Amino acid sequence: MVIKVYIASSSGSTSIKKQQQDVMGFLAANKIEYEECDIASDEENRKWMRENVPEESRPTTGNPLPPQIFNESQYCGNYEAFFDAREDNAVYAFLGLTAPPGTKEAEALAKKAQQ
Repeated sequence: MVIKVYIASSSGSTSIKKQQQDVMGFLAANKIEYEECDIASDEENRKWMRENVPEESRPTTGNPLPPQIFNESQYCGNYEAFFDAREDNAVYAFLGLTAPPGTKEAEALAKKAQQ
């Protein structure tokens, strides 16, 4: 399974750029395989991302903004959802992946299972 991060390489927004770097930096640091899908240079990526962000996750006006995160074609969430999952040590669950042994997330799941 490959995590797909939909980004805009030519975004004029500093906050979007920081969010994209934050997500990809986290994935790289944790050796989670991911693929960048640039919506700025590839119309197919932009179209696919816009069609596959669920209705309840869309902004009330306009289109969903990057970064948007998918596990293959399964929608995981946007930056805010990613950030919340990271704060809760639940990024692997957020991404639809099994937490590797030794991670805080795996330890927390093991503790829950023992209760």
